[in-house]
Amino acid sequence: MASRLIDVSHEVENGLITYPGLPAPVVTDYLSREASAAHYAAGTTFQIGRIEMIANTGTYIDAPFHRFADGGDLSMLPLERLADVEGLLIDATQAGRELGVVLFERCDVRGKAVLIRTDWDCHWRTPQYGEDAPFITRAAAEWLAARNPALVGIDSVNIDDKADGARPVHTLLLGAGIPVVEHLCNLAQLPAAGFRFHCVPVKFRGVGTFPVRAYAVLSA
Repeated sequence: MASRLIDVSHEVENGLITYPGLPAPVVTDYLSREASAAHYAAGTTFQIGRIEMIANTGTYIDAPFHRFADGGDLSMLPLERLADVEGLLIDATQAGRELGVVLFERCDVRGKAVLIRTDWDCHWRTPQYGEDAPFITRAAAEWLAARNPALVGIDSVNIDDKADGARPVHTLLLGAGIPVVEHLCNLAQLPAAGFRFHCVPVKFRGVGTFPVRAYAVLSA
């Protein structure tokens, strides 16, 4: 059966600001095509890039280590939570800023990639993106953590209220071993159900957050 791929991750480039106040990546040549010409046959060149960036860049996943010193890092995330996971889209576009339990309580979230659509990605790369963004409440995080979805993602600047320094959603979900994906996009292209979700990061040790190429697979 034919399928369709929907990219739900942002493009990363030199100078991109993902989270207000955090530095942008610097993308340069380690070896330029011009410099490489001396090492190869005539007409043969290569480019090797150098990337300097913080881990919280673009669309990224949080492992428990992001929040907890003794939590599992990226290398310990089970692929079963990240690849070919049954997806569930939660439409929160009319729910306001505080996304509560009522959005989820009729859904079977266990073992699924729960993606929360707010359409906040329309503000990506604008000052508005970091201001007054939608977030999940503590009560909703408690409800989700108790039901063990494979992961929880959102198309907003933070799954928590930026004004809450306790970061209860990160604490509850990552404390339960549930990865968090932030800065998703294009969720309006997904159905409520009937798709598979993928978002695998590099298998880094000692790192709790890293960009992913997140995408959904829809059956035709």
